[in-house]
Amino acid sequence: MTRSAAIAQATAQYDSGAFLDTLNRRVAYRTESQEADSGDVLHAYLSDEMMPALAALGFTSRIEPNPVPGGGPFLIAHRHERDDAPTVLTYGHGDVVRGYDAQWRAGLKPWEVVVEGDRWYGRGTADNKGQHTINLSALAEVLASRGGTLGYNVKMIVEMGEEMGSPGLHAICERLRDELHADVLIASDGPRLAAQRPTVFLGSRGLVNFKLSLNLRDGGHHSGNWGGLLRNPGVVLANAIASMVDGNGKILVEGLRPPELPASVRRALAGLEVGGGPNDPEVDIDYGEPGLTPTERVIGWNNIEVLAFKTGNPEKPVNAIPPYAYAHMQMRFVVGTDWEQTGEILRAHLDAHGFAMVDVEVERGVMATRLDPEDPWVLWALTSMRETTGKPPVLLPNLGGTLPNDVFADVLGLPTLWVPHSYPACSQHAPDEHLLGSVAREALQIMAGLFWDLGDVNLKRGSRDEQLCYRRWGGSRDGCDRGNGGNGGRRRGGAYGGTRLQVDRCDVDRQCT
Repeated sequence: MTRSAAIAQATAQYDSGAFLDTLNRRVAYRTESQEADSGDVLHAYLSDEMMPALAALGFTSRIEPNPVPGGGPFLIAHRHERDDAPTVLTYGHGDVVRGYDAQWRAGLKPWEVVVEGDRWYGRGTADNKGQHTINLSALAEVLASRGGTLGYNVKMIVEMGEEMGSPGLHAICERLRDELHADVLIASDGPRLAAQRPTVFLGSRGLVNFKLSLNLRDGGHHSGNWGGLLRNPGVVLANAIASMVDGNGKILVEGLRPPELPASVRRALAGLEVGGGPNDPEVDIDYGEPGLTPTERVIGWNNIEVLAFKTGNPEKPVNAIPPYAYAHMQMRFVVGTDWEQTGEILRAHLDAHGFAMVDVEVERGVMATRLDPEDPWVLWALTSMRETTGKPPVLLPNLGGTLPNDVFADVLGLPTLWVPHSYPACSQHAPDEHLLGSVAREALQIMAGLFWDLGDVNLKRGSRDEQLCYRRWGGSRDGCDRGNGGNGGRRRGGAYGGTRLQVDRCDVDRQCT
């Protein structure tokens, strides 16, 4: 059979209702990982739902307990065809945020897919059951169309704790690094840039959550009797924050500003616009780092946010100077930021600006990752997606949000390609979460094309160089590309992590040998 036939079969999964039936069955599992008593249903999603589905595709799989107490289990699956074939690692998470059942609009249910026009409502339809169901459905059709062989090996991780910050994922991948050795990660999570814009992103911004607090005395004191005599912790903390980020959102802490925007990232973001959808908030054009476009600010730069600020009793204020103030803060950051020194950098900054009395507590952090936008795997994916859809795909060097991509880029040392199947207004993590049917249908086609095209990839491995050769889809000529590796993380191990790719783009008429 042909590539087009595989895509047609994947499309038929949607048109026939088979894909909806599978997704409805998976959404019915109430896999709320934040609930203390969810252990049995988290395990059942893997053992009763995912393992049989993967077995039907020729995978062997097992469930690994989480090394972190209270964390959800992991599914590790393999489909091996031959030792000298390329290997792709894919990923998904079966846990979801709380259903908030009573908050959904009348007629909707978090644990049942309800279709209203183009919207498929249900908890996990967008994040992430719908996305990994699309990928596995497309893979199944490619496998059938190729007569039961893919031409490459597939490994898969399904975790059940992503909505809790992926506890244990780093540890399990460290321990299984050799077993999870692969040539590339292809996975799906997060939103497209816009619903009608097929998108690939290559990593994610990192984050650091920290708390600023100031406790000056044991109790409040009458503002008439003591105002002007006692330091107000709310005023002091507000000014401390203002020394870190100005009223237009520009970061003023020099050590927490990123390096200059790389030329390759600037090129990738040129002409892209964030927002503009019917349910999107209006972008504040004059807010954030001066001299950058809105897209560059959210994808290619750092920002510091106040998530919550409290002093006194906001619900029932009284005429008293409060004794304390605290703020929960967050920094989203890109590759190149000295994020591991956030606490020390903030401490030095606050001391230098007269706020030595403000305490800094770094609560958690996740590193940023970004595959080089000119990596040959990126060109391969963009070529495939363009051939399938007839549209120029959006290339984002990294997602504005944060995913556990550092596990794949840093621990496993893989080039990382994320092809999201949701869109920004999907109500992810909120009541009325939904997947767009039109996006799901196109996503099935895109993933069928990518999984078909992987069967035509020829990796030439060497001690120092690695060459990725692939067919220019839609033509009879072959092309070779070599590009610099670079993911923003420390490459360790893995087929890709141990090599350096050399830039040498050959003419499309040159044959890969």
